[in-house]
Amino acid sequence: MQVVIRITICLLLGLLFCGGYVAFEAYNFLQVPPETNGRDLYFDVLPRQGFKDVARSLEEAHLISNAQYFRLLARYMQVDQKLKAGRFALNTGWLPLKILDTLVYGRPVLYRVTVPEGLSMWQTAHLLSTKGFVDENVFLQVVQDPSFLRHHGIPFANAEGFLMPDTYLLKQPDPVQEEPTALKTSPASIKNNVPKETAATIKNEQSEAYKQAWNVAGRLVDNFWHMASTLWPQGKKPEHEKLRTLVILASIVEKETGLLEERPRVAGVYTNRLQRNMLLQADPTVIYGLGPSFQGKLRHRHLEDVNNPYNTYQRPGLPPGPICSFGRSALAAALRPEEHKFLYFVASGSGGHVFSVKLEEHNRAVEQYRKWVRSQQNKSPK
Repeated sequence: MQVVIRITICLLLGLLFCGGYVAFEAYNFLQVPPETNGRDLYFDVLPRQGFKDVARSLEEAHLISNAQYFRLLARYMQVDQKLKAGRFALNTGWLPLKILDTLVYGRPVLYRVTVPEGLSMWQTAHLLSTKGFVDENVFLQVVQDPSFLRHHGIPFANAEGFLMPDTYLLKQPDPVQEEPTALKTSPASIKNNVPKETAATIKNEQSEAYKQAWNVAGRLVDNFWHMASTLWPQGKKPEHEKLRTLVILASIVEKETGLLEERPRVAGVYTNRLQRNMLLQADPTVIYGLGPSFQGKLRHRHLEDVNNPYNTYQRPGLPPGPICSFGRSALAAALRPEEHKFLYFVASGSGGHVFSVKLEEHNRAVEQYRKWVRSQQNKSPK
């Protein structure tokens, strides 16, 4: 009988000891942070990554003290299947419940990026790529995808002109275990329509990259429509052809002058020329038609190239599409061009332009500008 009592007492003591140990371990895990003086860390959760791997990585980063306990906690909370993929800002001084709550319910880290006015779509793609938001080639595929254009109501073969310049807070792509295979296509060829099988390959093999590029491009286009809606007369979007004319003209105005006060006047010049069936003769359109690889000086041979669809020295009317992304002031100028009789303008050398009604006046202004250029060259150190 005494033996039974001793065994019972030992079992009870053992249970009490185990219970106390478990309680002590649970308390330490739940109430004591891994590091007293916490450090801010970025932590990546990969798409479809298992919770076991996530817990192990958290322990290795000293964000939790015990991976197994963290898994038990998530299972008890019934959130072990609810992790979000993305990059999260965590701290080694946080308790496990806060870490778990952030990974399940928190927002991934957002980064600031500014898209300046006047960029072409391939320049925008390059900027967003260097900042880590998109794959450059995939982004260019997205902004030429007919389904993307239909979804966003863009009446052109690509989204040029609709990638609204602004400052954005964007989520970087979800981390991937392997870098996506780069699309072996030159920027010049990307500018043209891409074979359907190429786009399909990207969608299948780089679905995450395509989704990310679609989301980022969509943010820029949505912002364009929001900006434009504040300018439409009576708040009504123009009809198809009028819309096309406005966005093309606005993009040319954007490239022709950086002075806000000049933009309605420049828009008026091109409006006057269109009404008189005169060639627009806009250098920026020619340069755009030469493609993203063109970096040199515009030559007479470029102006005489009849094969360039954007050569407004050879082809009447507006070019086939916008030539850059433009800001609010350029669109406002296209909507309400200044009424005047000017048909010509040339740089003044002081940051603005000289506007002329007659060709003889314009030629004199051009000669004055050339003299100014020569004077600046003579001042330059040899």
